[in-house]
Amino acid sequence: MMKAVILAGGYGKRLKPLTDNVPKSLLPVGDRSIIEWQIKWLKHYGIDEVIICAGHLKEKIIEKIGDGTRYGVRVSYALEEEPLGTAGALKNAEHLLKFEDVFVTLNGDILTDLNPKELFEELDEDVIGVLALVHLPSPFGIVDFDPKTRVIKSFVEKPKIPGYWINAGVYAFRPEIFHYLPERGDIERTAFPKLAWEGRLKAHLFDSDTWMSVDSHKDLEEASKTIPKLEIFGG
Repeated sequence: MMKAVILAGGYGKRLKPLTDNVPKSLLPVGDRSIIEWQIKWLKHYGIDEVIICAGHLKEKIIEKIGDGTRYGVRVSYALEEEPLGTAGALKNAEHLLKFEDVFVTLNGDILTDLNPKELFEELDEDVIGVLALVHLPSPFGIVDFDPKTRVIKSFVEKPKIPGYWINAGVYAFRPEIFHYLPERGDIERTAFPKLAWEGRLKAHLFDSDTWMSVDSHKDLEEASKTIPKLEIFGG
């Protein structure tokens, strides 16, 4: 069985007051919560064992998701009593992952249809981690015009900006990653710089896949319109 880790311990402060009583992972996107879409996505690609790293309002996540039976996967938990950051949260799950050959890790606020198993293609004995990269999406619409400033095309809403890539928050790791993780802190500021300096971190580019990060109320609205329509979800 292939395992994935969902880092779902954050407070979701930018989504207040919704996250005062509901963990960010359980906020609704269409007819199901963020984390339910993530589990459905993982299962689509044959990943059937999920570890949820939960902190803020963790009991509500456990109550909703349970052991994963209703989703056709097996779910276990690594719980935080205080915020540990993304690196600390993953380190806290070491006992559930240290005997795996490879595993997927994802941030608890991203929604996508990219194939996470493609990341494994970049792993070898010299590479400990692989980052999924996606095109930087413009936060604004784009307008084209001619030399006389006449608008020549319709507005293009939030296009992907060619030539620029961002961290998609989806990773493949070998268990050696745990040697680089602190007990507390964020993986982007601790483990990744050291791995990059050692030449043991690679990237895999996803050129045309759908990817969204849910960080605001507007993101929730846009995700509710987009994610249920993706082909992998039967849309």
